Amino acid sequence: MHSSTPREGAELARATKPYAVETRWLSWWHLGSTLLVLAGSLTLACHDGPLWLRITGSILTGLVLVRLFVIYHDHQHGTIFQESLPASCIMTLFGLLSLNPPGIWRRSHNHHHGNNAKLYGNQIGSFPIMTTQRYESASKGERLAYSASRHPLTIAMGYLTVFFYGMCVRSFIVNPSKHFDSAIAIVLHVALAISLASIGLDILTLGLVLPVLVGSAVGSYLFYAQHNYPGVQLRARTDWNFVFAALNSSSYMTMTPLMHWFSGNIGYHHIHHLNPRIPFYRLPEAMAGIPELQSPVTTSLGFRDIRDCFRLKLWDTTKSEMVPFGRGTTAAHTGVGGG
Repeated sequence: MHSSTPREGAELARATKPYAVETRWLSWWHLGSTLLVLAGSLTLACHDGPLWLRITGSILTGLVLVRLFVIYHDHQHGTIFQESLPASCIMTLFGLLSLNPPGIWRRSHNHHHGNNAKLYGNQIGSFPIMTTQRYESASKGERLAYSASRHPLTIAMGYLTVFFYGMCVRSFIVNPSKHFDSAIAIVLHVALAISLASIGLDILTLGLVLPVLVGSAVGSYLFYAQHNYPGVQLRARTDWNFVFAALNSSSYMTMTPLMHWFSGNIGYHHIHHLNPRIPFYRLPEAMAGIPELQSPVTTSLGFRDIRDCFRLKLWDTTKSEMVPFGRGTTAAHTGVGGG
């Protein structure tokens, strides 16, 4: 039993340590069962049958890819499968084929964890956030690029915008020697697409393009909404601390049990940021066991919450909140709709 006084700071972070323990056989169970479900949904998508059933299988494949990505994400954090060569081979292959090469993913995501909720310096590994003042002083080109980066269409087309270009093409162009695996990811992904197309365009479409399109769109939105939601708080670098960032700039996303499964519990994002060494399958346990983590700011996959998240565009330093573009700003200065 702990004191009735709510724990804060380092004390609260220490309270999560008992949950930051992997159960290796359980990790293998989750990975193995996910791969089996993936094989089943792919079979449904690619096997001869009614088109509606194949499309259903293809969409399910995309959702299963989201779960597999979260498992990959935990592996890259060193949370599960440490020093397991078989798991590392599986995860590396998945990262390359899914356009999430380990090199750029680790660099950008580690930066994200160390800079989330900082008013400046949080652009790497995350969707950029401008202040209202910075936006007003930006050039038309800068405004256009910023607006486009947060546009719903950019997130919906995450397959091309976030992963193919952002994670692979751009990282390789910027630093070829450091991100050579980004080039490997592009080559492997294109080779897989060509191989499937040689079997049939339906196999390419339902076995690769639609699943990755669905998985990338869902994954991109989850990542966006985890840190861009009504009530999110940012701080200047001098006032920033790790626990504040976890609890005030990382949402809890309410979902059905099925969607929690597809998303690998990544909706418990405030807990993940408080201690990224907690395996994804223990995040609900941590929330249930630590009272201080049970009243986070929430969002959901409901239409209204998605709409409200997409409307947030700029950080207003005077109001200390995310706000939409000012009246006339979007149309007059960017030419890009805000969603």
